[in-house]
Amino acid sequence: MNHTLLISTLLATLSLAACDRPSAPAAPAAPAAPAAPATVPGPAGPQGETGSQGETGSQGTTGYQGETGVQGETGPSGNGTTVIVVPPEGAAPAN
Repeated sequence: MNHTLLISTLLATLSLAACDRPSAPAAPAAPAAPAAPATVPGPAGPQGETGSQGETGSQGTTGYQGETGVQGETGPSGNGTTVIVVPPEGAAPAN
């Protein structure tokens, strides 16, 4: 299968390359008129004055108060046990 595909690809490439005929050479173009000299810009001028300061915008309105959340359910009883979680030494509170 691989040999058949390879041979087919090679034959297609060779047959397409054999059909490629160069076109007839074009007639030489008439000589172009001499170009006008290019205009070169001069040096930049002095910097302009600084513009005036814009006005301060108005204060926006305060947003609406969000709704109060739903009360959570009471947790299960601890059966009289207390668990104390001690943070590791050197742990700083994350603000």
